[in-house]
Amino acid sequence: MSDESRTTTVEAVEADAVAAPRGRDREAYAEIARGLLDRPLPPEYRAEWALHFASEKAIESEVEEERAAAVIFRIGEEWLALSTAVFEEVAEPRRVHTLPHRRNGVVRGIVNVRGELLVCISFATLLGIDKDVAVERRDRSLHFERMVVIGRANGRIAFSVHEVHGIHRYERSALSPVPGTVGQAVSSFTTAVLNWQGRTVGLLDEIRLLDAIDRNIA
Repeated sequence: MSDESRTTTVEAVEADAVAAPRGRDREAYAEIARGLLDRPLPPEYRAEWALHFASEKAIESEVEEERAAAVIFRIGEEWLALSTAVFEEVAEPRRVHTLPHRRNGVVRGIVNVRGELLVCISFATLLGIDKDVAVERRDRSLHFERMVVIGRANGRIAFSVHEVHGIHRYERSALSPVPGTVGQAVSSFTTAVLNWQGRTVGLLDEIRLLDAIDRNIA
């Protein structure tokens, strides 16, 4: 099946499910979700990612090793950064279709991004962030809420953020250790801290993060 045909089919399925009665809507998305959530990881997945990150520094020049780039974003009051190596795109907010019998808190449901159905997760839940703080304070920056898509060897994952700053390039030597005041859940995924515009930004470890996501959607 061509990419164009596959996209058309996915859009047709979603349109039919949304227009259908509530019961049929749940059944349709449950069936689609099972295919997304139950797909097996390729045997070489771990090995490929380990090789990728292990060899990355070996092929960089000495100057390039001192610089890196990450996308900075905000969830609640937490400013975080994730390597550009795993970022795919930033899109407008999308409707999240919840999944029946899926109540672990991390998996929110599925979303349609450019005709592709993606599993949508809650970074706030995964990282233990109080995402409602900004809402309680009527934070005007909620107008900048976005849907972020990150790529993996075996697919893509989406999650919502309250704000996206964009790409930030930094010197590796400027990174600071993670302070003890950072929450336990966040610190377990944070490899270092960036100082940006007077703010403290937690630099997330993409390998640990992707492993945790795999476990939660398995």
